[in-house]
Amino acid sequence: MLAFVAEEVRSIVGLGVQLAVVVGGGNIFSGCCRLLLWHGAYLGRSHGHAGHGAQQFGPAGCPGKKGIQTRVQTAITMHQVAEPYILRRALRHLEKGRVVIFAAGSGNPYFTTDTAAVLRAKEIHAEILLKATKVNGLYDSDPERNADARFIKTISYMEVLERQLKVMDMTAISLAMDNQLPLMVFNLKEKGNIFRVVCGEDVGTTISG
Repeated sequence: MLAFVAEEVRSIVGLGVQLAVVVGGGNIFSGCCRLLLWHGAYLGRSHGHAGHGAQQFGPAGCPGKKGIQTRVQTAITMHQVAEPYILRRALRHLEKGRVVIFAAGSGNPYFTTDTAAVLRAKEIHAEILLKATKVNGLYDSDPERNADARFIKTISYMEVLERQLKVMDMTAISLAMDNQLPLMVFNLKEKGNIFRVVCGEDVGTTISG
């Protein structure tokens, strides 16, 4: 699965798209390997400096083998494994075409990696947050348990909150709504989907204002 995801990421890095990744910890234990992805161009200029050499261990090892320049930044300091999260340094990595992997969530308890992904997306001025999962998008109920679950193509943040749809936690949806960050939910396991989403094809579910 790691090799598959790395190949999917490589397909869009070649387009010149700036990409950062947040991996949900709970999904590592469940074996789903669902990812939160976002892409977008930084609109201003950063003043940071590039970090040290490319990380080739932990989550960055497999992308490294695919010829993708990566950096791991973690919200909890662990210098022997990864860089500390420093926004200006992250922006500099993105400008240089490196894929940045944000680890350890937000570094705070009581906040999920969903919320951390929205937070990081806003900090790096991402154009969109991509919620990569194992179904085709957002449904009105769990499609794995309910054969009659209805697919939702587009929906507003407020409707997600009012109906308490379990695509992301409510704090993450509220933060995205407050900052007008569009969300795209799509099936990671279908080959080429990340490429299709980035190229503007009609894939998955869009959550916006």
